[in-house]
Amino acid sequence: MVERGKSLKPVLGWREWLALPDLGIHAIRAKLDSGARSSALHVDSLETFQSGGREWVRFSVATGSARAKLVVVESTVHDRRPVTDSGGHVSERIFLRTRLVLAGQSYPVEINLTSRRNMLFPMLLGRTALARHFLIDPARSFRAGRNPPEPAVRP
Repeated sequence: MVERGKSLKPVLGWREWLALPDLGIHAIRAKLDSGARSSALHVDSLETFQSGGREWVRFSVATGSARAKLVVVESTVHDRRPVTDSGGHVSERIFLRTRLVLAGQSYPVEINLTSRRNMLFPMLLGRTALARHFLIDPARSFRAGRNPPEPAVRP
């Protein structure tokens, strides 16, 4: 939404640094994709297990930062749903619900776990996570900053 030439929402570029602090990911490079419904995170060595009567998942993440170490994450599974990839292939994916921090905003999002091994960005931020929060300028990059964000402080 625009009012007298001023955006009411922050304008981001087609790629940004963001954080998923509840997963221990303080900075990860993401491609913003309004054509993708859901958000996807590249994971390695994914395994599920039961704890406290709930399904959990354990995986590792490479954040795309040259100086970052591999992050090992454990989280409860929010859902399992079929997802159609850009090539039209359908597969069941695990979804997590976690907090996203981007451009000074912090709010819960759903993220599915998949292999993005051949992609340039370890994370894809889809339109469901972007809607009502941001506008996208596809001609720009890193509008929220070129450096990874500082670790978010938990409330």
